[in-house]
Amino acid sequence: MADLSARSILAGTAAGPIIAAGEALSFWGGVDPATGKVIDVHHPLHGRTITGGILMMPSSRGSCTGSGVLLDLALTGRAPAALIFSEAEDVLTLGALIAAEMFGKSLPVLRLSHDAFDTLCRAKSARIGDTAIEADGLTVPVSPPATAALDLTGDDRAMLEGRDGIAVQLAMRITAAMAAQQGAEKLVDVVQGHIDGCIYASPANLTFAEKMADMGAKVRVPTTMNAISVDRANWERQGVPHDFGDPAARLADAYVRMGCRPTFTCSPYLLDSAPKAGEAIAWAESNAVIFANTVLGARTAKHPDFLDLCIALTGRAPLSGVYLAEHRKASRVIAVELPEKIDDAFWPLVGYLAGRAAPDRIPLLTGLVDAKPTRDDLKALCAAFGTTSAAPMLHIEGVTPEAEGAAAPDADRAAITRADMIDVWTMFNDGPEEVELVAIGSPHASASECRAFADALAGRKRHGDVTVIVTAGRDVMAEAGDVLARLRESGVQVLPDLCWCSISEPVFPTKTRALITNSGKYAHYGPGLSGRTVRFGNLADCVEAALTGRVPPRLPAWLA
Repeated sequence: MADLSARSILAGTAAGPIIAAGEALSFWGGVDPATGKVIDVHHPLHGRTITGGILMMPSSRGSCTGSGVLLDLALTGRAPAALIFSEAEDVLTLGALIAAEMFGKSLPVLRLSHDAFDTLCRAKSARIGDTAIEADGLTVPVSPPATAALDLTGDDRAMLEGRDGIAVQLAMRITAAMAAQQGAEKLVDVVQGHIDGCIYASPANLTFAEKMADMGAKVRVPTTMNAISVDRANWERQGVPHDFGDPAARLADAYVRMGCRPTFTCSPYLLDSAPKAGEAIAWAESNAVIFANTVLGARTAKHPDFLDLCIALTGRAPLSGVYLAEHRKASRVIAVELPEKIDDAFWPLVGYLAGRAAPDRIPLLTGLVDAKPTRDDLKALCAAFGTTSAAPMLHIEGVTPEAEGAAAPDADRAAITRADMIDVWTMFNDGPEEVELVAIGSPHASASECRAFADALAGRKRHGDVTVIVTAGRDVMAEAGDVLARLRESGVQVLPDLCWCSISEPVFPTKTRALITNSGKYAHYGPGLSGRTVRFGNLADCVEAALTGRVPPRLPAWLA
């Protein structure tokens, strides 16, 4: 018998047309906050406007910044009328929670049984009430939001009652509300945080941050900051318009005022403050979360923007998800075909495909141990995995620290084949041979990646019609000064603070028609974010493009 049931996650009523997709969507890089239109060219809803609709999808995926995009949509009247999921979801739920808690903008969020979700997807429109969803003759009963009592410490309760001021009180209230919807019974101490909400994805990010800073908010634990949307010291000289550069800089300054360390990098695992195995931390930024859990063995949920700050202000996070050992198990084992003589492009390709094969669960990848991946290889794999999967981590047999015994007893099986790799490579290279831009550093390049690029260029000058840009964190740039000098001698720009996922014109060259990147993450998001054709290749392809202005869209030798 079909299970037609629903639970309210955030209460409210709504009505509108059903906009349904069987595939998760990242709001950041996937939805234009200025129009409410889906801009992810790889998503089935591409080109659809979600404003006023009842948006149905299994969960969200990708960037933690999606919460900021949803908040902006809610504040400008461009949001969906309601959100309906079939799986657990945090990022968009948190954006809706902030809209209600801080700005009085109600946006219902519901989770449906799989049977109810599949049935409702076929309806044309629906009306959501307090106790039921009505759609085309279908009635789905709605249970009220979870009200599980948290086992709070005395310190937790004191923060909740306002002992440490209104900002901390609000932060604890939001943290406790998220804990309740996640089914957590208590909170856990964290030793550090990483803020993703400092990217100027929309005016809502600035509104939230300045409101919290003006209330006197100060972080309780050491807290690093993600890449921002401008080169903090140079944006005016670079010609960035004031109506973008000023609020982007103010947003960064607001988090610094709250005590965050101005690291401005999306690769915090490259910093001297990187966490140790087993440490409970509170990171946002999808690639960083996946790397921290997968490679470092630290423990963090994929915290949405805004919740990252709330946890940093209280030092407490919901004890749920991958903070708990039993939730770090793999429920899908993916056998990966390992071609001979692979190069660096193999790892982002496998990460992207692994996310596709496990969009809603933690996988264990097998068959890769003989390839001996480096830290940079794993960095590229984790970043690409985060674009196609909602999972906060994965395991790689014989490689990552928790892989032994990671497969759950009931884990199912899947495979990634050479044919799958060819399909994605071909999809990413449906573009012209000529390119005007080479994009390196998504996520921020490591010192060893900068060195490999400089060695491959070998002192040769870039082609006069090609712009070559590497984005990297301040700490890496300080460490790799001699390497950066070699890159600059070849005509390469090395930019701090911002990254490819937040770069904008005119720093992004306005005359670019097509670009090439060695990042699986940017190959996915780049077309929607930049409006340009984006091609994907290995480092050698990027060097060829930099020197000649063209590279044929051919298969690499290991796939040919």
